[in-house]
This record gives sequence, structure tokens and C-alpha cells, in this order.
Amino acid sequence: MEIKNNLETVKNKINDACRKCSRNPDEVKLVAVSKFHPDTSVIEAIECGQLLFGENRVQEAKEKFTAVREKYPQARLHIIGSLQRNKVKDAVKICECIESADRIELLDEIEKQCAKIEKKIDILFELHTGEESKSGFADVDSIKEALELFKQGKYPHINPAGFMTMAPFTEDKDLIRKSFVTLRECRDKLKKEYTQFDLNELSMGMSHDFEIAIEEGATLVRIGTSIFGQRNYN
Repeated sequence: MEIKNNLETVKNKINDACRKCSRNPDEVKLVAVSKFHPDTSVIEAIECGQLLFGENRVQEAKEKFTAVREKYPQARLHIIGSLQRNKVKDAVKICECIESADRIELLDEIEKQCAKIEKKIDILFELHTGEESKSGFADVDSIKEALELFKQGKYPHINPAGFMTMAPFTEDKDLIRKSFVTLRECRDKLKKEYTQFDLNELSMGMSHDFEIAIEEGATLVRIGTSIFGQRNYN
């Protein structure tokens, strides 16, 4: 019951944030971040209508969602954390999107592993916009280098779907907003230059800052604690 109530509260806040900035709530998808929470919590959320989840530890996600999908095959999973190349083989088998594509070497590995199982997968380019996380492409030009490889047909099994960032973890709302504006401006610039790709998604905003992210154009918000409560690290 607690997860159900939390989901309703979060969705109401998303709707309120959209209303304040004159956006359609249907434009914003909720990624329920279930890392460190058991499969029973995921199932409880699914039974409340939540189908999209985010995990950042591949082994944990593999075990959890193998169990979940036996009962609920419609559950969808995004890998949202920093991804090591040796985890890609398992990651592409269990998820629909890797939100944390942060370097060309990782794209190479994703293509290699997707080709083996004849699967096409979405990725989001992670852009480094704040000091909290050091991961991500350093700037727009480095993402352009990757998009040029897509343009040349190097990654036929990968669909570049948009962008992701982590704002600095701070109470300074101006710094948080600056991070989100940077990502949106990156998206807008590259959408104009690479019209052959969709690049529409903006994954930004977590439990403490998702309303600001929505104001700045987020299409995906990654919320865990506000839905599932404090994490169980054991």
C-alpha cells in the first residue's frame, strides 16, 4: 500500500509540475528506480500500473527482472548507472535502453553484444553537466563524434534516442537548473544537425529535483526513494 500511495503522490507532483509550465503530462515518463529494492517491491509497483523501471547494477537487475518478467513480461527496464564494458553482454539481454552511454568504447561494445543476439537497443548519450558525477561525454563536440559514427552506419543495432545527465547534488536550484538547461540546449542543437535521428528523450531529474527538470523539458524522470523508500544495501 505504501508504494501505491507513493506512486500516486509522485505522479500528482509530475502533473502539477507539468501544469505550471504548460506541458502535457503525457510527455513525461516516470522511471521507477528500483535498485537495492527486492523484486516484490517491483511487482507491487507493476500491480499499481508502473511498468518502466531503472537499475544501475546489472547483476542485481538480471536476477530481479528475470524473476519479475516470469510473471509480468511487459515490464520494461532501463540501465541508468555507469556501465562497465564487461557488463554489457548481460545488460543488453535484459534492458530496452541504456541511459548511460558515456563513451565511444562503450558504444562499440553495445553494438558487438547486440549484434550477437540480433537485438536493437535504445541508448541515451550521458552528458557531463555537473561535478557530482564525473561520467558522461565531456561536451557537445564529443557527442558529435559519436553521432558521426552512427551517421556512417557503424552501429546498426543501436538507436540513439536522446540524452541523459545528473545534476549536482546541491540545494542550489540555480546550479541544478543550469545543468538541465545545458542538456536541453545540447539536445536542441544536435537534433537540428542530425535530423536522421530522433534524439528526443531528455532523462534528467531525480527525487529531489525532478520538478525543475520538468520545467526545463525532461521527458524521463528517474525517481527511486520517493517511490520505494530508503534503499536496503544489504
